[in-house]
Amino acid sequence: MLRHRYYSVRMRASREGIHTSGAEGIYGKKDIIKIVQRCTERAMSHEKGRADEINIKVEGLKEKPQNISSLPLCTLSIKRSGVKKAAIEILKSVGITERAVEEAFKGITIGITMRGAMLMNVEGVRLEPDLLRGVRVTRMGITSNASAILSKKLSKLGLNNDTVKEALILSSKVNKYPMVIGELCISDDPNYTTGYVTTRKHGYVRLPHIKKRGIPYGGRAFFITGGEIKDLIKYLQTTPVLISKIKQCKGLVSIVNKRIP
Repeated sequence: MLRHRYYSVRMRASREGIHTSGAEGIYGKKDIIKIVQRCTERAMSHEKGRADEINIKVEGLKEKPQNISSLPLCTLSIKRSGVKKAAIEILKSVGITERAVEEAFKGITIGITMRGAMLMNVEGVRLEPDLLRGVRVTRMGITSNASAILSKKLSKLGLNNDTVKEALILSSKVNKYPMVIGELCISDDPNYTTGYVTTRKHGYVRLPHIKKRGIPYGGRAFFITGGEIKDLIKYLQTTPVLISKIKQCKGLVSIVNKRIP
């Protein structure tokens, strides 16, 4: 029965009321105990401080996860001074206005970390129902075989860590939905200074030095066009998705006007 074949595991941890870490995945029954332990260890040893409150939810899925491919991945070779311009140019190439990207940067760097993502149209107008919380993406994971392949590919690039893998999984789910045409993300981890932009045209493009070390806030914005917002939110929050195929993972690339594979 599908009801107990897959489980969604979600962890959220905080310290003195401030969010410190989280984790999200879809797993088989035999992995649940191990995953819950791993989530607890992460919450208790995060660089933002040991959590004083940990919420872990394990939920049996009644719906069979959709199997999708990961986005192709690369890292942009660029100086710190050119990172924002590069992000703007990549997102503009798929029809997102410069104003929208500037508004996204402003929302992400204002110093308030939202629990979810901003939803913006191509002109930069916020569309999510709750502008203070944003929209969370949940119920996504990766098959064991695909995870092993991804780890092997990322290891060759020196990128085989949870931060890169989890962001790629999330972004691959998000960009699968036709309404989403791009994404901008900056981590809220103080010592993780690489952000990314994604589009279906360019894939997942890592952007080094997108923020200064020590800044404890960040966020993400999804740029959308057409369709029903409520259908998009339902997909992001409730539709289970598993990465079952891994596309190309490249090292450093220079910015180009054509497709970045």
